[in-house]
Amino acid sequence: MTDSEKTAATAPAGDKKPPAYPKPRNPLKRLYNWVLHWAETPYGVPALFFISFAESSFFPIPPDVLLIALGLAIPRKSYKFALVCSVGGICGAVLGYIIGYACWGAIGQPILAFYQVAPETMKGVTDTFRYNQFLGVWLSGFTPIPYKVFTIISGAFGQEVSKETGAGMFSGVFWTMMFASACGRPLRFFFVGALMHRFGKPIGAFIHKYFNLITLIFGIGIVGGFLAIKYLHLI
Repeated sequence: MTDSEKTAATAPAGDKKPPAYPKPRNPLKRLYNWVLHWAETPYGVPALFFISFAESSFFPIPPDVLLIALGLAIPRKSYKFALVCSVGGICGAVLGYIIGYACWGAIGQPILAFYQVAPETMKGVTDTFRYNQFLGVWLSGFTPIPYKVFTIISGAFGQEVSKETGAGMFSGVFWTMMFASACGRPLRFFFVGALMHRFGKPIGAFIHKYFNLITLIFGIGIVGGFLAIKYLHLI
């Protein structure tokens, strides 16, 4: 037996350290873990607001993961967490719109290219906006369809409409996007909050038991959202 083995064998049980697990190599998984860790800090609620804000324009991880973690920790505050998440998402839509309107070439297009949104897809969404911008933004706010894509393209569409009509940045296009966001985002987050408030720890045990299956379904939902944009042009 080596010296290190003797030391480990004779050390008190309380001195044993938990095994160190390697950090995931996938950068998105590391980012996911970073988002989730805020639930274990005193800054969970502010983090929820800013992550929801950022996800509306550029951030890849949806705020639902932190919303669920906070709701499981304190089920009676689930609706408060849902409200914070909703307000953050709606405010973040303003940034997404400004990026699309004022910084389309420098920031907007690179963001959409990062998410592999093809130029023809952007055109398809813009054409859809001419018929029903509200429905497009509402669906993206409530479903796994990437919300940020629609806030940024709303800005680009607003710029296009401004050139045609002479309207300013905050024209009817902007207010339609905000109204659709206010209808779609809270519906999604309060649905999650209601589950946490109603079931609390029992649903937490379910999530723990079927974590791999849930994340698989969640991932398929996100991928399906991107495919819906890319191949179906939403409608």
